[in-house]
Amino acid sequence: MSRFVSAALCTLFVFSVCSAEAKAVYNPAAGKVVYDASCTSCHKTGLMGAPKLGDKVAWAPRIAQGEAMLVSKSIKGFTGKKGMMPPKGGNAKLTALQVGNATAYMVQQSK
Repeated sequence: MSRFVSAALCTLFVFSVCSAEAKAVYNPAAGKVVYDASCTSCHKTGLMGAPKLGDKVAWAPRIAQGEAMLVSKSIKGFTGKKGMMPPKGGNAKLTALQVGNATAYMVQQSK
């Protein structure tokens, strides 16, 4: 019986750690700094089909995909029907957290 309880507790611990990592919390205020430094060249002008900051119509279908998908595509890069997003917006020095923060800022400004 104690092996079963130990296994169950270990499983619960692993799932709780994985869930915490999977649901990152991004900081839009910190993302504004990243946006201003790295994202404006495309998201201010619509270069390469980038949705412009504040364009609710262009952002709505992207926001509907969920934050995790937006951040993943922003980190890994994406080519779609209307344009492309280079990995990390072309700034390889950005961390995943910085990209997530910038994405959260753009979403916040575009709802």
